[in-house]
Amino acid sequence: MTEPTTEQKVADAERAALELAQCSEAERNQALEAIADAIEANSETILAANAEDVDEAEAMLEAGEYTQALVDRLALSESKIASIAEMVRSVAGQDDPLGKTLEARRLDDGLELYKRAVPIGVIGTVFESRPDALVQIAALSLKSGNSVILKGGSEASESNRVLYDIIVDATSDLPEGWAQLIEAREDVDELLEMDESVDLLMPRGSSEFVRYIQDNTKIPVLGHTEGVCHVYVDEEADLDMAVEVAHDAKVQYPAACNAAETLLIHESVAEEFVPEIVDRYAESGVEMRGDARVRKTADMDAATDNDWSTEYGDLIISLKVVDSLADAVDHVNTYGSKHTDSIITEDADAASVFMQGIDSASVFHNASTRFSDGYRFGLGAEVGISTGKIHARGPVGLAGLTTYQYFLEGDGQIVASYSGENAREYVHEDFDGEWTPGRLSGSRIEQ
Repeated sequence: MTEPTTEQKVADAERAALELAQCSEAERNQALEAIADAIEANSETILAANAEDVDEAEAMLEAGEYTQALVDRLALSESKIASIAEMVRSVAGQDDPLGKTLEARRLDDGLELYKRAVPIGVIGTVFESRPDALVQIAALSLKSGNSVILKGGSEASESNRVLYDIIVDATSDLPEGWAQLIEAREDVDELLEMDESVDLLMPRGSSEFVRYIQDNTKIPVLGHTEGVCHVYVDEEADLDMAVEVAHDAKVQYPAACNAAETLLIHESVAEEFVPEIVDRYAESGVEMRGDARVRKTADMDAATDNDWSTEYGDLIISLKVVDSLADAVDHVNTYGSKHTDSIITEDADAASVFMQGIDSASVFHNASTRFSDGYRFGLGAEVGISTGKIHARGPVGLAGLTTYQYFLEGDGQIVASYSGENAREYVHEDFDGEWTPGRLSGSRIEQ
């Protein structure tokens, strides 16, 4: 059987999107539960395919082509597969994002306007390394009634094929073609040109990768270019807490985009705090790079100007002493990537200044930057983290995969009656109400 072209796959996804949008919440949730069950039932098959990918990646690592961070993101385990299935069920358990009436407004007696949440349509996703991203994106797309085009990195090709086949087989009752897999680089280039058919692109990967997508398409792109996240230890910080949070933010999963890359320390606590955090980082194998004032207290390599704007994605962190809260805010806004930043302090006023002064998608107080995640935010999962400000920001869950339509229910009104002599006046009155088909006209016909 001949493999369909990318153009055919997108066309099939377009048709399926219109049908999927009409599927009930129960149908979509049932399909998600079937996906979770199938992933658990096929764990050995998934792990065998993933082992092939990891073996190849480790060979590329030895050859200097891949980083350890990439290999870490690629590898699956029995516990990781269990967590993937749990994530899918969590998505199924979320409130239905579709069909909600966001606003209801009475324009006039018998003329009512409803703003309703609906799917975006066809979503294209291009992601690197992590095969669990394929399942996350597919699950969220399904729950929100969107068709999805999936393109994973070649380093995870075996894992992605198996996971995709499992998802498609488990959702055979859904509109055929709602999920599509493309693999070749030329398929991506073709996809980027299909702005009349694809409604949204969501890239996940390195900053260079995401920027390439943004620079080579007219399709709206939802993504982030870098994850340069900060932890700032204020002069009023609980230093024991600061050590724990700063350690977790860097070490818990250093390859993640929400891992801290720079640690800022107020000068009044630097002499006490720096040796403590340096010892803790050293125990975990973290490479540290410090400014001149940090290196007066602890021995480490000198940080360069480039370090302040670098996303390491590894066990590397830069440390800097600042003179004030204002200097910390200025540093984050200058060098950060508008992703996630955290202040450690017992001073509520300082926390307020920091949190309102930082122009990032997520700003935390006394918490690790690693909490910036769709699952941890209670969104079920995420399709990615957006550092832009349009449409969706931060971890993007179900709400970020919907748009809206306006439905107007009338009783024969015409615009001409609202102009000229004896013109009717608009009421423009908001009210609590949910749209139902034929809310006005239908009820009259039934009578």
